[in-house]
Amino acid sequence: MVVTLIVICEVGFWVLLVTGLAVRYLLKMPRTGAALLLCEPLLEVVLLVVTAMDLKSGAEPSWKHGLAALYIGYTVGHGHRTVKWLDGHAAHRLAGAPRPVGPPRYGMARARHEGRVWLGTLVGAAVATVLLWLAILYVGDASRTSSLRSWMGAAWRTAGLHGLVALSYAIWPRKAPEPDPGPREPVRVERR
Repeated sequence: MVVTLIVICEVGFWVLLVTGLAVRYLLKMPRTGAALLLCEPLLEVVLLVVTAMDLKSGAEPSWKHGLAALYIGYTVGHGHRTVKWLDGHAAHRLAGAPRPVGPPRYGMARARHEGRVWLGTLVGAAVATVLLWLAILYVGDASRTSSLRSWMGAAWRTAGLHGLVALSYAIWPRKAPEPDPGPREPVRVERR
């Protein structure tokens, strides 16, 4: 049931996102579109409540409950940026707004961008950890909650790996290509 609900929440996230953007830009109803976009966090609240009810009803804590916590953490850490990115592209494609500026590609500007993205992953790992600890306390039996503890490790390993990738942009910043010096004069070959 929990895995099905995670899938429903993920599909619901994209359906609400597409519907909200379509209402906002195609139907020219920005307030209604914004209201639909603001409904997206309700999906995570529903998932949280159903997961808690599942544990309360005596379900054995398992990978499903851990996955639900990681999904909610990821959405908290990265959902806003995803919505903002897609909103910028929808405004460009559907409403004639200027093309959104992409992330920097080179140097320390790129490293700072990657660091901000990594902070979203840290937020997600922290949220997932808090939810998993609350679930462990809720169950109250340490012998039954080892799978929930293992998901905490997975969250922080993921954040650590993402941090190493982000750090690599600071240690080895990618250099911008040399500017093109312009057209060169053709080389003349004399015939004899």
